[in-house]
Amino acid sequence: MDNKNLTEEEITEKGNPKNPLGEYGSLMLRRMNRSHQPLTKFALGFLNFKADDVILDIGCGGGNTLKLIHEYNPKAKLYGVDHSITSVNETIKYNKELVDDKTLEVINSDVEKLPFDDNTFSKIVTVESFYFWPNQKENLKEVLRVLKPHGHLLVVNDIYDTGTLTEKELANVKKYNLKIRTESEYQELFLQAGFKDIRCHKMDGEDWMVIDGQKK
Repeated sequence: MDNKNLTEEEITEKGNPKNPLGEYGSLMLRRMNRSHQPLTKFALGFLNFKADDVILDIGCGGGNTLKLIHEYNPKAKLYGVDHSITSVNETIKYNKELVDDKTLEVINSDVEKLPFDDNTFSKIVTVESFYFWPNQKENLKEVLRVLKPHGHLLVVNDIYDTGTLTEKELANVKKYNLKIRTESEYQELFLQAGFKDIRCHKMDGEDWMVIDGQKK
């Protein structure tokens, strides 16, 4: 595979963000590990980590979010799920030591039916994947099922409906069929799914939106 002359946009297009597959998918995921890091660090700063945390990353991609969570909370038990087997393999390779010592388990599954018991996780994070969830309201209810009471879900997006998106941003939304919403629409969606104490965090100068919802 000759990728030396590919732009980041071409890598993304060939890699397929909705369902990374094969060599181009792996290349895209490795790039995303770097490009998503500032957004992910910004988002994780809103979580109050505890030693007994059990944490799930939905749509774990290239594995960098799980690595960062481990750096924030080395004692937490970690799980990652992704419907892309390429993402699962990349996450395992990227976090080999955590997988080998049983700190991290990575599973090929999707958000529509999570392979976990009710009330399993104290915190759930999803970075740059919520756009692609097939039925966001019902999928949020499934996430709520596996959250412990008072547990938190953090949805991390690098773009939302600001009403002032550029033509290029709108073109990418259309190209990748991203489901984006306004701040008030996110709050209403989370409420309808059963979350409480919903907060939306934004970064000045960016189109980032981090939605934090809690289970009752």
